[in-house]
Formats: sequence, C-alpha cells, structure tokens
Amino acid sequence: MSLRRRLVAATMISAVGCLGTAGADAATVPHKTTRHASKPAASTAQTAPVAPAAAHAVPAAAPAVPYYRAPPADAGEAVIVTGTHAFHRRARDSTAPISILTAQTLMRSGQVNLADAIVRTDPSITTQAMGADAGALTSSIRMRGLNPNEVLVLVDGKRRHTTANIYADQGPQQGSTPVDLNMIPANAIDHIEVLRDGAAAMYGSDAIAGVVNIILKKTAHGLNITGQTGANAYNGDGWQYQVGIDGGFSFGDDGYVHISGQEMHADHMVPYSADVRTIQGNPEYKGFVVPHDSNKIMSTPEETRENLSIEFGKTLTEGVQGYGLITYAHRHSEAYENYRLPNVAPSIWPNGFSPLETIDENDYAATLGLKGDNFFGFGWDLSTTYGADDDSIGNKNTANPNMIAQEGWSPNKARAESYTLMQWTNNLDMRRNFNIGHVVPMTLAFGAEHRLEQYTILPGNPASYMYGGTQGYAGLMPENSGKWGRDVWAGYLDGDFHPLKHWDLDFAGRFEHYTDFGNTENGKVSTRYDITKRIAVRATISNGFRAPTLPEEHFSALNVSPTGATGLLATEGAAAKALGAQPLKPERSTSVEGGFVLEPVDGFHLSADVYQINIRDRIFGGGTANGQTAIDAIAMTGATLPAGITSADVSANYFANVGSTRTQGLDIMGDYIFHMNQYGTLDTTLALNLNRTRMTHINNASDGSSYMNDQTIGYLTTGSPRSKIILNAYYTVGNWDVNIRETRYGETTSMMQFADQTPANLNCPDGSPMQYSITCFQQFKNTPVWMTDLEIGYRLNRHWHFAVGGNNLFNQRPRMLTPYTNYLGANQYDQNSSSIPITGGYYYGRINATF
Repeated sequence: MSLRRRLVAATMISAVGCLGTAGADAATVPHKTTRHASKPAASTAQTAPVAPAAAHAVPAAAPAVPYYRAPPADAGEAVIVTGTHAFHRRARDSTAPISILTAQTLMRSGQVNLADAIVRTDPSITTQAMGADAGALTSSIRMRGLNPNEVLVLVDGKRRHTTANIYADQGPQQGSTPVDLNMIPANAIDHIEVLRDGAAAMYGSDAIAGVVNIILKKTAHGLNITGQTGANAYNGDGWQYQVGIDGGFSFGDDGYVHISGQEMHADHMVPYSADVRTIQGNPEYKGFVVPHDSNKIMSTPEETRENLSIEFGKTLTEGVQGYGLITYAHRHSEAYENYRLPNVAPSIWPNGFSPLETIDENDYAATLGLKGDNFFGFGWDLSTTYGADDDSIGNKNTANPNMIAQEGWSPNKARAESYTLMQWTNNLDMRRNFNIGHVVPMTLAFGAEHRLEQYTILPGNPASYMYGGTQGYAGLMPENSGKWGRDVWAGYLDGDFHPLKHWDLDFAGRFEHYTDFGNTENGKVSTRYDITKRIAVRATISNGFRAPTLPEEHFSALNVSPTGATGLLATEGAAAKALGAQPLKPERSTSVEGGFVLEPVDGFHLSADVYQINIRDRIFGGGTANGQTAIDAIAMTGATLPAGITSADVSANYFANVGSTRTQGLDIMGDYIFHMNQYGTLDTTLALNLNRTRMTHINNASDGSSYMNDQTIGYLTTGSPRSKIILNAYYTVGNWDVNIRETRYGETTSMMQFADQTPANLNCPDGSPMQYSITCFQQFKNTPVWMTDLEIGYRLNRHWHFAVGGNNLFNQRPRMLTPYTNYLGANQYDQNSSSIPITGGYYYGRINATF
C-alpha cells in the first residue's frame, strides 16, 4: 500500500469514525454468532420501526404500516421469512435448520468482505483458498461442499441476480457464476437467515444446498458511521480499509428511506515464493539476473469497491404499501498472473513482467413492489426485480509476443472481453390462514413467477487475441461472442397444517417451464413434532433441480501460461463435440434431512440434523484432453496458440453432465449464556458441520470415454473440509467486550498434476509421461488446522465504540506443495482447497460511531 493511500485511509477513518451496525453495536447489545434457542431479550434494535423484510412477510392483520422487528439478542427467537410461508414462525420453531447471523455477529468476524464474514461465522459455508485468473476477482461461497451455483441467494426474500464472471479454470468452483455477496454493502445488512435445506419447491432453481436470505435495514432514523483498517502483519502487506455510512429518515406520515454507502480497498497480499527459473543452478534457470520473488501469482488481488443501497417504503392507500430497493456497486480489481522472463518481450519488458488480469465491474439491481393484507382475505405481494452484472476483463502489464514478431509492436494493455448477465424477475405471492373444519389450522400460500435471463459476450481488442493473444490471458475472439436468452415461468402451492397442537406438517409443490430445457416439477414435505417443550423432532424430504446457466452453455476461452495453454470449449460448439460433448441437461436432486431440537435446561439449546443430498447429472468441467488432441480442438475454435509452449502442457475441456454424487453430513448447533451478575455475561456457541461427498456414478462422453479423471473427481468429492467447527465466546463486562473464536478446518485432499519440475523420464503406471499427465496425479492432503480469532472492544460512551483484533493470530497457513506439483516453484499452495486461507494472520482496528 502506497504512503499516499495509507494517509488517505487514515484521514477517512479519522474523519468519519468507524463501523456502525444495525442501529446498535457490539457493546450495546450482546448478540450471538448462530442462535438456535432461548428466551427473547430486550434490544434497542427491536424497537426500531421498519418495513416488512421479505417477499412473504405480510402479517395476517397488519396495521397501516406493517413492522418487521429485527432479531433480538437471542436470534433464535427471531421471526423468520426464509423456508416457510407460515406467519410469525420463529427460527427455533422451524421445520428445517435455520441460522440467524446478526449484523453484530458479522461485524465481530473482523472481515471487511461480506462473503468472508459469513465463512467465519457459519460452519456449513466455505470458500476457496484463492481464486484463479478472473475467478479471483469475484467472491463466492460454497455450502455443504457443493458448487456455488447450488446455493440460492435472496435479498429481502427476492432472488438476487448472479455475476457474469464465470469461474472458467479447472477446480471445485469451475462453471460457477454465483451471487457476488461483496457487491452488497455490509453496513446495509440487518441480519442474514441461512437455510440449510433443499428449497427448490419454494424458490426454484439453485436452491439445492440451501438458501442465504440477506435482510437489509429499513429503519427510518439513526446514523451509523463505519470503518476499519488492518493488514497481514506477518508479511507487512495486504493493507485494507473500509469506510461507510448508513442512516434512515422518514417522510409523510409513515414513509421511510434507509441509505447505506461503503467504500473498501485492499492491497495485494503476496506470500514469499521463489520462481525456479530465476535460481542459478536449477535445470530451468535461463540465465536472467532478476529477483527470485518476481513471480507473485500466489497472492490476493488488489481491489477497490464502492457499494450503495437505498431501501424505501410507504403506505400508498389503506391496506396497500409500496416498497423498493436499489443497489449499485462498482469494483476495480487486479490479480497477478505468472511472471514472464525477460526473453518473452524484451523490446517492451527488458526485465521481464508480471501480467495483471483486471476487472471493471458494475453491478446494479432495483426492486419495486406493492403489498397488502386483505385481498379477499389474502395477504399479497406483487413485485418486479431487475438486476444485472456488467464486467470488462482486461490485461495490464502484458504483451503479445507473436504480434511483436509479426508486426513489430504490441500494446502493453488490452481489453480481453466484456460480458453482461441480466435477470428480470416478476413475482406474485399470496397467503392466508384457514381453519379446516374449525379443527385444523393451516396457512395456504400460492404464487407465480416469470424470469427473463440474458447473457451477452463481447470480444476483446484484436491485439488481445490475435497471434495467440496477450500473455496472462488471451482475449475472446468474435467467434466466442454472442447474445443468448431464455424465459422461465413458474407457479407454486404450499400448505402448512397443524393436525395437532404440537405437530406441524408442510407440503409444497412447484412447477417451472424453461424455454430452453422444458418442464420440471418439484415437491417438498416437512414436518416437526414438539414432544415436550424441551424436545422436538423434525424431518424433510424434497427434490430439486438446477438448470444449466447461460454461461455454462455458451462461454469459451483460452488461458495462456508461461509454458502452455488451457482451452475451455463451449459445450454446444463443434470443438467440444469433437471431444465427445453432449447437450447439457438440468441437475436433479433428492434431499432427506432429519434431526432434533433440545433444551435440556433453561437457556441451553442444542440441535442436531443429519442430511443426504443426491444429485444426478452434475454439471462440471469434463472431457479433459491434452497434448495434440487438445491442440487440434482449440484450433477448431479459430484460436491460435502462442509460440514456444510445451505441447504436453496444452489441455482442453468443456462443461458436461459428468455424473452423480451423494453428499452426507451432520450439523450440530449449541448455545448457552452465562449470566454472572456484576462479573458480566458470557455468550457461548458451538457450531459443527461434518460433510462427505462421494461419486455414485460417472457418465461417459459420446465417444464412450469417461467425463472424469481422478483429479476432477477429487474436485467434487474431497476439495471441501470433511469437518468445520466454530467455537465462539463473547464476553461483556462494564464497558468492555471480548470475542474469541476457534475454528477448525478438517482435512481436504486434492489430486495434483505433475508440473514442470517433474523429471521428463518419469512415467505413470500406464507408461505415459508423468509431466502434465491427465491420467495420473499426486495425492496431496491439507491436514486439519485450528485458527484463533480475538477481538477486544471498549465503549467510550453511547456513541463511540473502539475495537482491535486479529484473525488467525498464530499465522496458520496451508501445507506447501511438493516440488513436482509446484508449477514454476511459485505456486506453493493448493489454491483449490476450501479450507484455511493463504493469507495468514490479519490484524485490524475499528471504530463505531452511532447516533
């Protein structure tokens, strides 16, 4: 971080104070990390009048302005709107596991990015250690070890649009275009409801692993000024700062507006590594005298991001309320690619160069809606949501060596491609309470949805793709570009019954029609029985689906490394078909879940749920080929490979329905508050996720070859931790508060490719060369690791709160790869592992100002 940037960050933080949350901060009201049970507690957040939080949150007999109360100190008692159409259902009474993550909980994670904060506080959610290429520039989360595409994200109960930036590289996240959570201002969030259950029958495609519903603030008063700064102290780099402000005001008799704005910046964090090509005496040493740490590929991106949200609502006429939400975010981010030696483009870069892959992104969405409480006795909600993500991917500090040879010059900066993914969703939801025969209470809900999706790809500048393209990333050609779209029509019906006073039974069904994939029907049956006030059992069985995304169908690209290239072929294209590609089909899932909820003694709450998720026809990168077969396939797309590469280091693949998986696991949640009178309050939580995925069937390509090899099987089955445990203790006494969190990431296993440092004379068991093989791999295990996070806060007065903290205090990092699988010697970590981050320890300071 430059001195100028540090001064700017310090000035902004000094000027605005720092980090406010949902109208109260950590020291004002103790909040829990993940709550599942207890008695309601008074909270300043409870008293703030706010508008309904989600699509179905319409009370049966609402006042002129319906109010939604924020989660109290015991978030298990919060009224939920996710995974149910019932009125006033509490998190602890749900038929499926639901966790409430409050704004205070997320704040105490110490993270400036929302996605990272959720990973720190929910055991079922993980993220990749480091993204590759353009994938490093977009945030994503995985739930229960499944792909980010299999997690549905809602904002105030409305489906959120996804990123246009597809994760194109091979790895567990290949093909994903998730909702980028970091494009939502964190200081706009009141709380998050995490539903760990298949919910396609309620919400449609993508809700296979679960649902994340982000509930935003709707208070008509207050001002919260926010900020945080810190760095990866063990390296002395990776400086970050975040500043923001949010507040509300009223208009008319009952109108409200809540505005939240946030700015964030992060510098590169680069763990030390030595490129073997710069080390004298190494077989790959080229004789160039350059720093050994010139290769910064294994690093976090530099990022600057501005976020804005505006939430508003007002009663328009008696019994009818209008509401709306506008969000906008801009991001500029840059990620290092592998270092190029001085002989690659000496006329431009005589000392060599490290290409930077860049993104300039605009993400925007708008929701407008009307809702009421008495249309023939039904509560109703009519809304329209338009959202889009617009990306321009570029190369910086680069060159096109073949262009220099052919034309005598090359730009050092080029736009590689642009793409936009848009979703326009229209919903009508209705619900009402009935009594069947004056005996059985029930809630009837039904609704309809239309969604238009469009995906547009524009080619890069000619210099980015001509003659093999620019180094680091070859731009998309006109042959890769196009515009595609589809319509989705859906209807659902849900009945929630109480056959007995303590027995809840819920039936849901949904029909959807895709103009490109046809029809799908999905159902869900959930039940819960409270045996006593301290013991309850619950179970769910459902089926679901995930339609192939438009990027999975149509995206293709060529990625260039110092010694080779990787081509991702469009499934529908001639090149992929030549390798055995077949048309994509939707994924189909069947989920079964069951568990119990206990309160052995007052205030001690425990829940345990086992689950099994079967998914057939999973969409993933398949049909991998290398060598001359891959070179011929890439040539069919019209792309030209750069000169001087190793033919064995050229590969190609495409998206396919690779096979079927079975995911089995266990969630355990527990919490207890120790009230120690003058000695303070200690709020403790335990959260555990055990998870295992296995292949149950592998599909074949049209030529009879298997879609998968050992490496891609590992991406789907062992790339996520077998377990994740979060132990959290939050202690408050007087004006002081302390939060300590222990997180254990279980083992992950990857099948690593033998790279450039593998001797050329070593062969696989089948006799083929081991170097760059796609048939034999080296098994690599990331062993379990405990990480310690600590935060200490002090409340100066009712307006100001100060905190200092550290995440990963003892600088735990992943195991380093063996030399044979460490490409160029500078790719020392398994970046595909969804366990501990590569960044090591991080220390920060924060100030909260609330008025």
